[in-house]
Amino acid sequence: MKILHTADWHVGKVLKGRQRVEEHKAVLGELVETARHEDVDMVLVAGDLFDTSAPTPEAQSLVMQTLLALREQGERDVVVLAGNHDNAHLFDVYRPVLGELGIHVVGTFRRPDKGGTLAIRARSGEDVRLAVLPFLSQRYVVRAAEALGGTAAEHNRMYAARFAQLTAALTQGFADGTVNLVTSHGTMPGGAFGGGEREAHSIFSYYFEPTAFPTSTQYAALGHLHRRQQIPGPCPIWYSGSPIAVDFGEENNTPGALLVDVGPNRPAKVSEVAVARAVPLKTVRGTLERLSALPDDGAWLRVFVEERPRAGLAELVRGMLPNALDVQLDERFRPVSATRAKGASPGAARSPRELFRDYLSATGKADGAVTSLFDRLYDEETS
Repeated sequence: MKILHTADWHVGKVLKGRQRVEEHKAVLGELVETARHEDVDMVLVAGDLFDTSAPTPEAQSLVMQTLLALREQGERDVVVLAGNHDNAHLFDVYRPVLGELGIHVVGTFRRPDKGGTLAIRARSGEDVRLAVLPFLSQRYVVRAAEALGGTAAEHNRMYAARFAQLTAALTQGFADGTVNLVTSHGTMPGGAFGGGEREAHSIFSYYFEPTAFPTSTQYAALGHLHRRQQIPGPCPIWYSGSPIAVDFGEENNTPGALLVDVGPNRPAKVSEVAVARAVPLKTVRGTLERLSALPDDGAWLRVFVEERPRAGLAELVRGMLPNALDVQLDERFRPVSATRAKGASPGAARSPRELFRDYLSATGKADGAVTSLFDRLYDEETS
């Protein structure tokens, strides 16, 4: 059978104040086209469909339309689990409605017989056993009473041990004649971070070990780390990565998904699928002259300006580079904090005009137009 493994859509993400709804529509549309072109039998969406736990109606609408399109009117199975950015209880609200449409949704941990382990007959004819572990907080896995005692390292080990226990319970039904799959959302040791993962949920307190997955697993589909990668372990363990770079820390990632070819009693064969419609993110730096000569390749830009600070500099850059979302001074040109002369009392023998000019000079922001404006405003207020 063929599986499309994707995760970390982060629909609703705002980048430096810029809405990205149209980008997400294009990217998710490309995933739907990939599922059709490759004629996959199943789609696994391993968490973080939304960027926040309170998604806007527009974000929810786009995700629902995408899931229905992936379902293709019953042509393929679609399985969705909640990530750390998602609202797990909201997913449980979706669950009965989407379940009627054949879309399997798991928001919170469920017992094997209550939806934690899915028994599916694939369109291609194989019997599938799929263990689904949504993001599990440490508070959930390590009970509060137990967390009151012990060290942080002990709590970390306890989280990993409890995760392994839960996985073992969900994978008990794995057999030789079935396609045995696990999907989850979280952090594994040795995984390379993409840049946009939520730091508080990427620390050792939330790590689980590859050994949590039994050797009978043909494929483990993970979400949370935004860089597509394989993790060494007792079975094929992969992060699909995000189909869209969520911040400038991910500009070197290749957005995409994974195609998985798997059958009973054999490890999965995995191939990478790039997503071409994601708008790239790029960091550029230089003087105004150099920046003005840059070609417009459509990328969102983070700009480091190699100029002394002055009023209106950021506006000048954005005028030259309309896609500049973040404009900063290169660290070599950043002003130092103004310091008071040793032994001088605050404002001693200096007028407000002099104080203002001294401040601009000390911080590297001296500008004749700004001082003239200050003088005019000061005169208006004191006359």
